[in-house]
Amino acid sequence: MKLKNIFLLTFSLIIAINTNKSVACTNFLVTKGASADGSTMISYAADSHIRYGELYYSPSRHWPAGSLVTIYDRSTAKPLGQILQVEYTYQTIGFMNEHQLAIGESTFGGRPELVDTTGIMDYAALMIIALQRARTAREAIKVIAELVEKYGYASSGESFSIGDKNEVWIMEIIGKGTDWQTDKKTKQSVNSRKGAVWVAARIPDGYISAHANHARITQIPEEDGKRSISSKNLDKIFQPEVEVVFAHDAISFAREKGYFTGADADFSFSDVYAPLTFDAARFCEIRVWTFFNQVADGMEEHWDYATGKNLEKRMPLYVKPAKKLTPQDLMAAKRNHLQGTALDMSEDAGAGPFGMPYRWRPLTWKYNDGEYFNERTVQTQQTGFSFIAQMRNWLPDPIGGINWFGVDDAGTTVYVPFYCGINSVPKTWSEGYGDILTYKSDAAFWVFNRVAHFAYLFYNRVMPDVQKVQSELENKFAVYTPAVDAAAFQLWEKDSTLAREFITDYSCNTGDYTVKRWSELGDFLLVKFLDGNVKQEKDSEFLRNPWGYPQSPSFPGYPDSWEKEVIENTGEKLLYPANQH
Repeated sequence: MKLKNIFLLTFSLIIAINTNKSVACTNFLVTKGASADGSTMISYAADSHIRYGELYYSPSRHWPAGSLVTIYDRSTAKPLGQILQVEYTYQTIGFMNEHQLAIGESTFGGRPELVDTTGIMDYAALMIIALQRARTAREAIKVIAELVEKYGYASSGESFSIGDKNEVWIMEIIGKGTDWQTDKKTKQSVNSRKGAVWVAARIPDGYISAHANHARITQIPEEDGKRSISSKNLDKIFQPEVEVVFAHDAISFAREKGYFTGADADFSFSDVYAPLTFDAARFCEIRVWTFFNQVADGMEEHWDYATGKNLEKRMPLYVKPAKKLTPQDLMAAKRNHLQGTALDMSEDAGAGPFGMPYRWRPLTWKYNDGEYFNERTVQTQQTGFSFIAQMRNWLPDPIGGINWFGVDDAGTTVYVPFYCGINSVPKTWSEGYGDILTYKSDAAFWVFNRVAHFAYLFYNRVMPDVQKVQSELENKFAVYTPAVDAAAFQLWEKDSTLAREFITDYSCNTGDYTVKRWSELGDFLLVKFLDGNVKQEKDSEFLRNPWGYPQSPSFPGYPDSWEKEVIENTGEKLLYPANQH
């Protein structure tokens, strides 16, 4: 370090800027009144073809005066700039901090001309730094708003899920483009558009919400200083009656750019800054619909909208679930592939003989003169990691927050409970233990990918075995959690340090056991389904005859529907001659 009292903290920022064609992430939000135990919850899937699944850990620490944070764009490793560090930063486990604050995101892109090429704060930096500096959702919104105002916003349009132990919010933000002007004082060229337009809305208690790569907040209530405030009164955000906060120029900037000419009451943030298209509905809003449809009644009326057939009647920002939700309900929602609907990809010819509900990219493709597409589902092969953050206000923060964390495809992952107050994470889950181009045989990401890719070969044959172990582990963790909570709380009342050590041991041992058990599952699947046969087994023990020799495997063959397609494609080429068989 060359400068006295200057310390550089490098953030490897996680997610590249995406457009709706890449439709990268899916988020669900659950308020206290909509959960079974009074928790708040948010879920996030980081879907990317270059995203490595690892559990980030950053301890709390004090910083010397004058410390700087260097912000890097992870997609290019290009330094975006430096910002001043605060005196003290909080501990983070993934995208959750020690105060039970959690943040997720999905990129909606929006108007491409509004990307600020001079901005320093991209959305991953905003997430990380807000978690390190804020204790509540409202404080996180304030931190994000102030950071982009001071340093500029470097990404395209973004939706954030922001949840603490009492509330959940959606915040949507987009830049204002680049307009070079000469500063009258410094005579230097500066971007007169630095900053962003944004809006944040609290989800009412008893309701759930979601976003999936398309902006979802529409009308902005007129500022009344109570329920609705603008950024000019940002200090009022901590008043409990405030439900909506927005950039003071969110509407006036749209008028200036010619995006909007109507009355303020008719202004829609989503429609103005991210105009709705077929792609936005069919690839993005359909994922919101699947979550709502899974847990709420009456979603049939929004089917035409979600499938892109009628874009006039939008889905509501939030709905009331038909039952109170648990983390396990959100895990199930993360595994939705449109099953049970007319769009279920496991039911058409593209599923192959084994009913696979995935389609390899690209998402869209051409044949002759037509352009076609595959469905984009919540469950997808390119997930780097996903989590369900559970926040519980009746427990001390280090015990109350659980990051239910999984790597790779949600359909073939296991969500492991990592308490937000732990002192370390298991090596096999840790940041830097392998990467997307560096294979490590015991890294959680690679262990789960090995099982997933084997399942993709013979999907409907292999998945029952995968789901059996998946359920075994996740059900066990769900049963253990109340006992672990109680033991940790009892320790906390006597010695908080000992309580942290206890939850650290539990989380790390659980993570290590999960990787070991999943590795064993991978070995078992290879033996059982070798060469397309199915070995005979009982309770995961392979059967032998009385003399110790393996019993003959079964040969399931192909379903009638597949054989029919083969015959239609090949004609009589494979038909036995009459009287020859």
